[in-house]
Amino acid sequence: MRPAFEGDELAATGLGKYVAWLADRGQHFATYSELWAWSVEDLEGFWTSIWDHFEVPGSQGNCVLPDRTMPGASWFPTARLNYAETILGTIEDPDRVAIVGRSQARGPVELTFGELAEEVRRARAAFRSLGVRKGDRVVGYLPNIPEAVVAMLATVSLGATWACCPPEFGVKSVVDRLAQLEPRLLLAVSGYNYGAKEVDRAAELQTIRDALPTVENVVGLTYGVHEVSNAHDWTSLLAEQGADEPLEFEPVSFDHPLWTLFSSGTTGLPKAVVHSHGGITLEHLKLHALHLDTRSGDRVMLMSTTGWTVWNCMVSALMVGASIVVTDGNPFFPELEEPWRIAAETGVTNFGTSPGYLMACRTESVRPADRFDLSALRTLGVTGAVLPPEAYDWIYDVLPGEVYLNSMSGGTDICSNFVSGNAWVPVYRGELSAPALGSDVAAFNDDGLSVVNQVGELVVRAPMPSMPVAFWNDNGMERYLAAYFDIYPGIWRHGDWVTVSDRQSVVIQGRSDATLNRGGVRIGTAEFYNLVEALPEIQDSLVVHLEDAAGGPGELMLFVQLADGHEMNEDTVKALKGVIRKELSPRHVPDLVAAVPAVPRTLTGKKLETPIKKILAGAPPEQVVSPGSVTNYDAIEAYRIAALARA
Repeated sequence: MRPAFEGDELAATGLGKYVAWLADRGQHFATYSELWAWSVEDLEGFWTSIWDHFEVPGSQGNCVLPDRTMPGASWFPTARLNYAETILGTIEDPDRVAIVGRSQARGPVELTFGELAEEVRRARAAFRSLGVRKGDRVVGYLPNIPEAVVAMLATVSLGATWACCPPEFGVKSVVDRLAQLEPRLLLAVSGYNYGAKEVDRAAELQTIRDALPTVENVVGLTYGVHEVSNAHDWTSLLAEQGADEPLEFEPVSFDHPLWTLFSSGTTGLPKAVVHSHGGITLEHLKLHALHLDTRSGDRVMLMSTTGWTVWNCMVSALMVGASIVVTDGNPFFPELEEPWRIAAETGVTNFGTSPGYLMACRTESVRPADRFDLSALRTLGVTGAVLPPEAYDWIYDVLPGEVYLNSMSGGTDICSNFVSGNAWVPVYRGELSAPALGSDVAAFNDDGLSVVNQVGELVVRAPMPSMPVAFWNDNGMERYLAAYFDIYPGIWRHGDWVTVSDRQSVVIQGRSDATLNRGGVRIGTAEFYNLVEALPEIQDSLVVHLEDAAGGPGELMLFVQLADGHEMNEDTVKALKGVIRKELSPRHVPDLVAAVPAVPRTLTGKKLETPIKKILAGAPPEQVVSPGSVTNYDAIEAYRIAALARA
């Protein structure tokens, strides 16, 4: 595994420069652990240092954190700033490339920082001409293309609030999200390309328009062969606007709504998570420079759609002078190695992807560095699920040894990470290296006590600036309180089941609401998957525990998607149970092992553990899962049939 950076190598990183900057001001830290402890004890000093070190434009005000009580902590209450100004207010080199676009619907696109500022200036003027003002909501139905970045920056420069869904989302999923915001302006495409296939979404777009009665204007983007009818044309609108109007940035309060992200929405309406200008600005400067080691002149590609928090994090790389690579369509067309090819072709230094993609490459014996020039690659970021230990071995076998593997965990809730690697700590096989700066994480047991080297609930004991301002239309903050503060008053409970080691590294066992508790022995679902999916006959799996209300062991059900060439028979079941008994726990040998055609997931790749559990307990699928919010929805019936057959 990769050792910690030292000497000149550490000094060249964003974290090294920050530590040196602190030392020049009389604050000296010998280890990352010391720096982290200061960052969570002196919250005011740490977050002020982030503002000052990165010279955030705007007015910091005369107060940092008058009250640490959660929820409700108010950061920099007298500050004024604008997220977009941090990116475009002072451009270091207007000729440096800011955005590289790779698409399956058109040729390559590049925008320099100067061109990006000009596009944002014109889009801002166009939005103003259409009546958009501070406090309004502008929403997108857009793929991951440069225009989406331009539209977002133009929106927030006005003090309006941004939200976006990719065109792959089903109609109900889009309406369930965007209608909550009562938007004034909609930007949209009427189709997209997915590999060699042209996908027409004109009918779906019309349904979405009809379901958003507050939208006063629609701006359509011609994309490939797809044109939007009865709408303002993006290109023409920008060409007509802003001839003499300067690029300005509306000063807003620290907690002014910047953008709204949405929970997966597998049950009920998705939670509309509202983030702030100030919180995201400070958090993402810290995230990129101090944890992802994103540097001025770098090139960042994070595999994402516009509907995932990772997209927002990627855009923020522009704040530190890096350029971003945006891609849309089928990421694995014409072959599984396509993301690696694009990374090599565009000189990506920081590549972010999911454990699922890396494990697929491992299964297919992909060796990207043998086929492509990845000499520019310095950081491989991984998030979205648990990265199995064997993936670490594969990565350091097939990529240059100096690459820093940064396995992280956070979420839509803070649009960042609670736990992350950094240059000052080693990469530990199968573990997340350390808590993030400013993130006072711990594992709590059932008694609400912090535990080390034991499984517990992931909690955050002190406020962070990027914690949500609110959920949209959450009167009385009832949903907000239920989401994070229902178990430990005044302590954020994230819902992950983790182990914090005595060296502060973290292992994530899975979602705590899906933990498998059999006879008092708790096993995280991630442990189950790491074991089962390492077997050659298993492509994917999902495990569910139906508890017994009378206190018995309940029923443990293992559903597996078999790899090509394998079939479910008595020998397969016996082998699976034997491995689980020997390697995991005799108490967790499944009562049922059944083959299913696929494992349903959210659109961000998370397995539907809790929804499947509810369905198997008797809930109607249509009341638990929105078809447009998940993949492989049709496979759910196979789970019900298998569970019914067990009797």
